[in-house]
Amino acid sequence: MVLWRKFVVRKNERGLLFKDGDFQGFLEAGTYTYFDPTKKITVEVFNLAKPEFDHPMLDFLLTKYADAMQQYCMKVELNNQQVALIRKNGVVTDILFPTTRQLYWKGLITVEADIIDISENYEIPHEKATMLIYAKNAPLASRLSTAIYSPIVPEYHVGILTVDGKRLKLLDVGLYAYWTFNRRIAVDIVDTRQQETEIAGQEILTKDKVTLRINLSASYQITDYLKLSLALAKPIDFIYKELQFGLRAAVGTRTLDELLENKTMIDDQVFAHIQAKTTDLGIVVHSVGVKDIILPGEMKTILSKVVEAEKVAQANLIRRREETAATRSLLNTAKVMEDNPTALRLKELETLEKVTEKVGSISVYGGLEGLLKELVKIRAS
Repeated sequence: MVLWRKFVVRKNERGLLFKDGDFQGFLEAGTYTYFDPTKKITVEVFNLAKPEFDHPMLDFLLTKYADAMQQYCMKVELNNQQVALIRKNGVVTDILFPTTRQLYWKGLITVEADIIDISENYEIPHEKATMLIYAKNAPLASRLSTAIYSPIVPEYHVGILTVDGKRLKLLDVGLYAYWTFNRRIAVDIVDTRQQETEIAGQEILTKDKVTLRINLSASYQITDYLKLSLALAKPIDFIYKELQFGLRAAVGTRTLDELLENKTMIDDQVFAHIQAKTTDLGIVVHSVGVKDIILPGEMKTILSKVVEAEKVAQANLIRRREETAATRSLLNTAKVMEDNPTALRLKELETLEKVTEKVGSISVYGGLEGLLKELVKIRAS
């Protein structure tokens, strides 16, 4: 029978001594021998290289052995509005969530706790945020993913910070980080550049009951994002619907002929409508324009026939005008030659010149006078 039992606590360890399951005390590094023929004594050994101290009897030890616990351990206890960054030998290795209690063995590793009050200031300073977000410690990174909300506002954008449903402020370009405990945080990213939207394939009935399919394009820019976000839940949908309403009002009050003659009247009316609806919301509309007006198939055929008939009528009118002008010119020439024999003779010579342009040779009998009095014989050589 073994009467004496020996326990060894190494220099990198701490021990808890128990007898019949009752805690007796802490054991520092050393060799301990106890008379224990019935094996009622046990020693629990903890490696100080892992400084976290967890034990089922922790509450009992903190209550009954407070002085000893303070000597051997460092306690970090947080309320529901606190978090703590744990540094081991100067390096952040862990984060403690609110209402957490954690003990660390003193001795081998220097443990420090940076306790942060998040009751009012829940935004993390930029330098600390980058250090935490880009931490290469895998366990720390996994815990931070649930503890920190870290949106990035890219260039040409702004962010709208919302906390517990209340929109608080605008965020410029950059990286932001917030503690997520005890609150709901969201950042809506809004593009500050000029935006384009299209109303495609809108079928609208004109005043004279013709169905048209119209494509409309508009460009706009959001200038007061916080004001807009407070006024509208879905500003893009609002702009789209108002463009639709303006387009229907512009087309439905005009006939097809009016629309085809002046498409810009649609642009002007829709622009005036959307501008009146958005000016007080922090939206600037830059332009509105009709891209296409598409007619039904049967209406295209009818209009084609109308246009063809108009063009034919115009061509006939022009032809008659030309014929009238030519007749009037001949009449004037005849009157001049009737009153002036010399002019008549010159006209005859001009006609003769045109006739003989491609004639190789001419035989004339009876002189020029005979030629002009139907005594001409033309022989092509």
